[in-house]
Amino acid sequence: MTKFDSARSMRVTATFGARFELCESDDHAAPVVPARAKGKRLRPVTGDWVLARPLPGETDWQVESVKTRENELARTDSRGRREILAANVTLMIVVVSSRPQPDWFVADRYLAAAELMPSRAAIVWNKSDLGEMPDAVRTYQAIGYPVIETSIVSAAGIDALRELMQGESSIFVGLSGVGKSSLINALSGSDLQKTSAISSANDEGRHTTVAARLLNFRNGVTVIDSPGVRDFAPALIEPARVAQGFREIAEAADHCRFADCTHRAEPNCAVKAGVESGSIDERRYRSYLRLAQLNRQLASQRF
Repeated sequence: MTKFDSARSMRVTATFGARFELCESDDHAAPVVPARAKGKRLRPVTGDWVLARPLPGETDWQVESVKTRENELARTDSRGRREILAANVTLMIVVVSSRPQPDWFVADRYLAAAELMPSRAAIVWNKSDLGEMPDAVRTYQAIGYPVIETSIVSAAGIDALRELMQGESSIFVGLSGVGKSSLINALSGSDLQKTSAISSANDEGRHTTVAARLLNFRNGVTVIDSPGVRDFAPALIEPARVAQGFREIAEAADHCRFADCTHRAEPNCAVKAGVESGSIDERRYRSYLRLAQLNRQLASQRF
């Protein structure tokens, strides 16, 4: 390829600071090449489609531009700054399990992020051999999220999960130790990702994935394995949009007396009425209030 050749469309499969890995398609056989960006202002993330060309006399490719993103999975850091974790996601899979103990507020925030991106979302109740599916997961199922029970021990649910992911650009998210990397290994049929045992001292997971990595499997599945977390909050949004992250609350909000209802103390609030009647889960409502408050706190720390 000469300097007159056109740049080629490539997908970012991993980022390591100023270094990247690229492949030309989502085909499992597509070779992965190392790359760096042209200029410091270019900041590709895993899942991005970019234009790149090989550098003469080097093994590196050069990323020249980032194509327009369909969406972004972004979070707010402790200083209120927006950090993009991945791009062009069509299916967010929130993995929860009985061990480590689930943090349903974190799961709710991932689902809120999916609603706001927007992206489809599903729940995986992993390690189902260790305990029955809890009511919180049944609540997600009742409001329309697909739920799959999986077990690496028995292979239960793996085929159903693989079928759900066909044709999607998926991302696995969740607490450290819930088994995301083990699920990826089961889906791929090989040990692509390292796994780690739960820490017995505090029942918390150990981080085995240190950077988001996009993987293409021979069976047509594309998935981003994201690092495990102990907390998560979607990127700062307008206060009025926080409710849009909770689909059942957003639906009820259309019937509130005031268009700018915050669903806290206003009269004739359809959301509060739904909580009182039981049509809206009380824990999900409290989760909405917590995220709205966190959003306000983080916004106040930006300056």
